[in-house]
Amino acid sequence: MPGLPEAAAAPGAPTTSRATVWIISAGVFVVNLDLFIVNVAVPALGDAFDGSSLASLSWVLNAYAIVFAALLVVAGRLADRYGHRRGFLFGLGLFTVASALCALAPGVGWLVAARALQAVGAAALMPTSLALLLVNTPPERRPRAIRSWAAIGGIAAGLGPVAGGALVEADWRWVFLVNVPVGVIGLIAGARLLPDVRPHREGPFPDLAGAALLTLAIGTLALGLVKADAWGWGSARVLGSLAAAVLLTGAFWLRSARHPAPVVELPLLRTPSFVAATLAALLFTVAFAAMLLTSVLWCQQVWGYSAIRTGLAIAPGPLVVPLLAVSSGPVVRRLGAGRTAALGCLLFAAGLAWWAVALDPAPHYAAGFLPGMMITGVGVGLALPTLVGAAAAALPPTRFATGSAITTMARQTGSVLGVALMVTLLGAPRTPVLALEAFRRGWWAAAATAVLAAATTLALHRRAADGRT
Repeated sequence: MPGLPEAAAAPGAPTTSRATVWIISAGVFVVNLDLFIVNVAVPALGDAFDGSSLASLSWVLNAYAIVFAALLVVAGRLADRYGHRRGFLFGLGLFTVASALCALAPGVGWLVAARALQAVGAAALMPTSLALLLVNTPPERRPRAIRSWAAIGGIAAGLGPVAGGALVEADWRWVFLVNVPVGVIGLIAGARLLPDVRPHREGPFPDLAGAALLTLAIGTLALGLVKADAWGWGSARVLGSLAAAVLLTGAFWLRSARHPAPVVELPLLRTPSFVAATLAALLFTVAFAAMLLTSVLWCQQVWGYSAIRTGLAIAPGPLVVPLLAVSSGPVVRRLGAGRTAALGCLLFAAGLAWWAVALDPAPHYAAGFLPGMMITGVGVGLALPTLVGAAAAALPPTRFATGSAITTMARQTGSVLGVALMVTLLGAPRTPVLALEAFRRGWWAAAATAVLAAATTLALHRRAADGRT
């Protein structure tokens, strides 16, 4: 990620204090937790805002992912210029204020705007958190620190559905209010205890206009997909949105080729293994976002589960992920990154296919829903950490920060596309039979995307085999 220190710690530098670790972990935890608990709240938001459509509510998820993806690299480079502690505290403060604004939202438009503001804070917080964690950590302990930092996301994923369900049972506003006390405590403690690293002001200013172009490109693409069912695939508005997305992407590409500090460094895309791993991560995240949204909607809208029961129903899958992410090293060494990721993608597709075949409007959790959730959890645990690691390993150490940011951007873009795709495929079915047909379309489409991701990962295995010959 941007902000990751490239130079080793100075000889004799103290290790990162325990207080610093706790402050950073708290900030990273609430940002990751927010990704999961808001999904559980989507049906409650529809009830709270006069039965708002799924197409409208999808922007509560997509606004966050779009802005986060576009600003991640820019925010990291700004923190390099003006200081990592300053960037972390700014990000945590903005995320906290935006969380309160989300809780106060009188309507969907307000909530979407506040979610976009949340994403700006998250984009500033995430890259600087890792930089602050590693700045005084000796080189030999940095791999362990990075694994611990990454594990926070896995813990948040496991707790997110259950925590979100419990909070929604009280009131959907608590999904956002829970961030406020954590943020306030983190700000007070961070201002006193976080290390103040001297910023590096040299170098060109990051490409803010490029970030704006990327935001508009992803946003117009998502708009065309989300509204395709209502407007019609052949309508001028849908075709215009898709054409605008293509033109904006082209403008972004040209600007990235010419700007001295672009959002995406195009020379990195000449590394085939990096491109394969990043593309596979994007495709896999399309399927993952589709799975997460449809599992929540199925449990609450088709089976009539409460929010907390939905959270408990979903939790077994995410809980598998951190366990496999930590213990899958021997599998990767035996099979290679490409085959391990392909296996994870195919298992994920199998879990979705299980739901498409086994589920029906009559609730049967243990025999129908749970096996699919466990299989998808195993798939995520094998595929996603392996793809992220393979993308980083394909680049020289001096480009690790920027390359990791590009991979994260790709994953956030995949999340937007996955939600938008499901909104279009699900539509607004009026009977349980029509709902079953719509969800089956969604699950088969997500499974096909995961299979496509598996095919893409095989390029990693071929490149490794070529390297051995």
